[in-house]
Amino acid sequence: MDSTSHCWSKNARRGQAKPDAVVSCTLQELRSLMELRGTEALTKIYECYGDVNGLCDNLRTSAVKGLDGNLEDIKNRKQKFGQNLISPKKPKTFVQLVWEALQDITLIILMVAAVISLGLSFYSPPDAERQNCGQVAGGVEEEGVTAWIEGAAILLSVMCVVLVTAFNDWSKEKQFRGFQSHIEQDQKFTVVRGGQVIQITLSEIVVGDIAQVKYGDLLPADGVLIQSNDLKIDESSLTGESDHVTKSLEKDPMLLSGTHVMEGSGKMVVTAVGVNSQTGIILTLLGAGEEGGCEEKDRKNKKIKNKDKTTVEMQPRNTVAKQKKTIILPKKEKSILHWKLTKLTMQIGKAGLFMSSLTVIILIIRFLIDTFWIQGVPWTTVCGPVYAQFLVKFFIIGITVLVVAVPEGLPLAFTISLAYSVKKMMKDNNLVRHLDACETMGNATTICSDKTGTLTTNRMTVVQVYIAQRYFTKVPEPNKIPTNILDLLIQGIGVNCAYTSKIMPSEREGGLPCQVGNRTECALLGFSCDLRRDYQTIRDQFPEEKLFKVYTFNSARKSMSTVLKNDDGSYRMFSKGASEILLRKCSKILMAGGETKVFRRQNRNNLVKMVIEPMALEGLRTICLAYRDFPATDGEPDWDNILTDLTCIAVVGIEDPVRPEVPAAIRKCHRAGITVRMVTGDNINTARAIAAKCGILPPEEDFLCMEGKEFNRRIRNELGEIEQKRIDEIWPKLRVLARSSPTDKHTLVKGIIDSTVLERQVVAVTGDGTNDGPALKKADVGFAMGIAGTDVAKEASDIILTDDNFSSIVKAVMWGRNVYDGISKFLQFQLTVNVVAVIVAFTGACITQDSPLKAVQMLWVNLIMDTFASLALATEPPTEALLRRKPYSRKKPLISHTMLKNILGHSVYQLTVIFTLLFIGEKFFDINSGRDAPLHAPPSQHYTIVFNTFVLMQICNEINARKIHGERNVFDGVFNNPIFCSIVLGTLVTQVIIVQFGGKAFSCVGLSLAQWLWCVFLGVGSLLWGQLISSAPTGCLKFLRRQQNDNTEDKPQEEDRDKTSTRYRSRRTTWCRSLNRIRTQLQKPFK
Repeated sequence: MDSTSHCWSKNARRGQAKPDAVVSCTLQELRSLMELRGTEALTKIYECYGDVNGLCDNLRTSAVKGLDGNLEDIKNRKQKFGQNLISPKKPKTFVQLVWEALQDITLIILMVAAVISLGLSFYSPPDAERQNCGQVAGGVEEEGVTAWIEGAAILLSVMCVVLVTAFNDWSKEKQFRGFQSHIEQDQKFTVVRGGQVIQITLSEIVVGDIAQVKYGDLLPADGVLIQSNDLKIDESSLTGESDHVTKSLEKDPMLLSGTHVMEGSGKMVVTAVGVNSQTGIILTLLGAGEEGGCEEKDRKNKKIKNKDKTTVEMQPRNTVAKQKKTIILPKKEKSILHWKLTKLTMQIGKAGLFMSSLTVIILIIRFLIDTFWIQGVPWTTVCGPVYAQFLVKFFIIGITVLVVAVPEGLPLAFTISLAYSVKKMMKDNNLVRHLDACETMGNATTICSDKTGTLTTNRMTVVQVYIAQRYFTKVPEPNKIPTNILDLLIQGIGVNCAYTSKIMPSEREGGLPCQVGNRTECALLGFSCDLRRDYQTIRDQFPEEKLFKVYTFNSARKSMSTVLKNDDGSYRMFSKGASEILLRKCSKILMAGGETKVFRRQNRNNLVKMVIEPMALEGLRTICLAYRDFPATDGEPDWDNILTDLTCIAVVGIEDPVRPEVPAAIRKCHRAGITVRMVTGDNINTARAIAAKCGILPPEEDFLCMEGKEFNRRIRNELGEIEQKRIDEIWPKLRVLARSSPTDKHTLVKGIIDSTVLERQVVAVTGDGTNDGPALKKADVGFAMGIAGTDVAKEASDIILTDDNFSSIVKAVMWGRNVYDGISKFLQFQLTVNVVAVIVAFTGACITQDSPLKAVQMLWVNLIMDTFASLALATEPPTEALLRRKPYSRKKPLISHTMLKNILGHSVYQLTVIFTLLFIGEKFFDINSGRDAPLHAPPSQHYTIVFNTFVLMQICNEINARKIHGERNVFDGVFNNPIFCSIVLGTLVTQVIIVQFGGKAFSCVGLSLAQWLWCVFLGVGSLLWGQLISSAPTGCLKFLRRQQNDNTEDKPQEEDRDKTSTRYRSRRTTWCRSLNRIRTQLQKPFK
């Protein structure tokens, strides 16, 4: 039996066995079908099902009405064919995150030293022999009982640091997954169920659904085409081929999930969803490969990623043995703040490593000289363990200096600040897909914005019309238009607007009708309703399946055309598009009596001058409506060249009002040093009028407005090549680019970014169309429209504007600047602690042979300044004051002169207080000195006061660090950040508990009330000292300015940044592990 009879007999047997079966196709049948392409797939469909309608019958669905929407039927289909979901990779467990945190080299060294200290603490030589090991080896009788506490306390402190780090990583990953889930829940697709066109979430799509696909869609499932209008698909995400594939019922009807609709529209019957779709199969294979072994997983993790990642490598569908293809998508350079932080972390880390090594060396040398030379103690074997304890103690001191010096809190502060901002930005209608875009937006210098929907309300209405030789400045009564022209107009609007565009009744009583679909088309459909004609009657007469040809709108044609085939074999084509472009295609125009008249160039120029320009000057979008008849006697038309010899029906003026909040938002941009440019496909007069209303074109200022054609002419040389020099002559004064194509937008964005006329510009771009993808990718930050934007534009973007509103971009700028300031605040605080703690530990160790701040105390300080301070200072809410200054220069040092003044000023105060307490504090408080204490000596009040004062000064300096631009009122807005208040209060309470009840574990002794008051007084002195520092002129740091400028000049150029980063990475030690993890995460999109 041949394959055809086998396929049909199989379906027949299934139909006889289960007459009431939901679907007569099996999962394996459909999977095998979707592996085929082109004529091979067509042959299989014809052999097994007769045609596409036969496939629909076997799937128990209607090609016209779709599924009936029965809940039981939907449930059965999900059970049989699977749900349209692909399970994400399992998150790391908390134990795995703890293990990762334990890989930090400094913590490992500290734990090893603590274990050695713990082991040696249980050894104690006889007292007589111990006294012969040197003066500092002597101790008190109880030391053998309590000597182990220090080692145990260090281990406990390390575990606290590890658990806090693991918890932060766990909560961060949980938050990221929450963002991804939020994005997925918002995604919907259009299907036909029960004869009604509805939108459902992607997870609700089932096999048998009739899905409507249109320009810009990202296909969520596999399917077979049942109706096509000039449909072209980008399958590069699966095949690696960049050429667009034309899909039709006659050549290739197979549509695959994960591919993009680049042109046209159509309908498909869904045949595979979730893990059974082509994308799902690839991701399933990927998951299986990852379980095969660590080496295989590491190799695949580098090459095989899902559709949202940088690299996609997959096996072709038909055979595993075929050659693999790799697609490398363009990769954006990392953010400037991230680069600066990486460099600063390396510099501080090296300095800390040097200081800690020097501390250990000096301690050892001083001990050897004091013990064996000054005291003249002879070497004895029995004293070896005692000397070993000293060496371990010195080593622990050195490691704790390194722990404090290494800025492990920097990547944490960076992540917390970004994650906090991203979460808050969602409430401001900014859905961030790439974390670093949030920070980059803070340094934006240029915004290239669309007009429609971003600067305007995107609720369009026809307010003026030229028809039948009359210019109506408001919508005319139907009786003022000849009947034959009116019928032609309504028919053209009805069939030549996408059937997904429609006018729905208002959701609330007395409200405006809802516009669904393309807003320009909705304006025309509303115009039809205003003329008291029902466009739906026309659509019922000409259902979408009966349309002979549809040429959908694209940026090249600037028009849309629909062809109807009449019963007598003739054709009629309706077209609509940009008025001045489509009028050039017209050779006739309809007159007042309904007859046609020859339309010459002079007539067209008069129409443009008398009608189109007045409409455009009022900010109206002008659309020309035309038609053409093809008599049957002329034979088959040349369908590739039909947009000629048109007859003009009417020209309409569509109003799209400027959003009321936009002018104020653009004023804020100007004040913040950001230039706003309008890039639109609209008429130049319309664009100029809207730009003037928005404030993009200030009155009496000399700025450029030009069309895309003129722009291209001026930037190209005699050979037609684009020259950067020519672009540089235009872009600084360019404010409006009208009648521009997506290619023009990409050229402008690239030209601004590559320009060296001014400092390197940070460019943000908005886009909603599929062809805006390249410009969105090229921009430093790409904004896609959440309402009007296509899936392709959203995929290419960094941030999605959920309300399509320009004012939301201004909020993104504010949040971005807040991130930069949050990191700067944390840096100012942490570097002050670093400088003071390292100098105190180093100096104290060298002079007194012991660090005034013990290992456990240093770990507590490290916890304060890393985890708690990063959380407190990185969650400061933004204020309007952020928009009153210019963007930070890309060459500007991360530590400003004002910050440097604050760091040095507060370091001087804290070091003066600490050293005063360290060397004469015991006399002032009339207590025993803690200096030169023997090994394992009990804690002293002297060193407890030093430790307590040091921590209280850090708590007060944390308040000072809230202001980094020289502001005096450091308490301004402090209660607007409950996280900051809670952390400061919690740290203070914990410090009291540690001092009063920490005992030997924290090397503390309880203090009296008087001693506490002095500690608090000296701590609060930091706030008073801060006022003096604010009064000091920043010019007093001129001696450091040359050094800072030299450092700035050392910054590599943009093109050398990747090489420099590679050089840094090769020398990066494992203590920078956390920063590497953050950088990797920042390069991942949320989706």
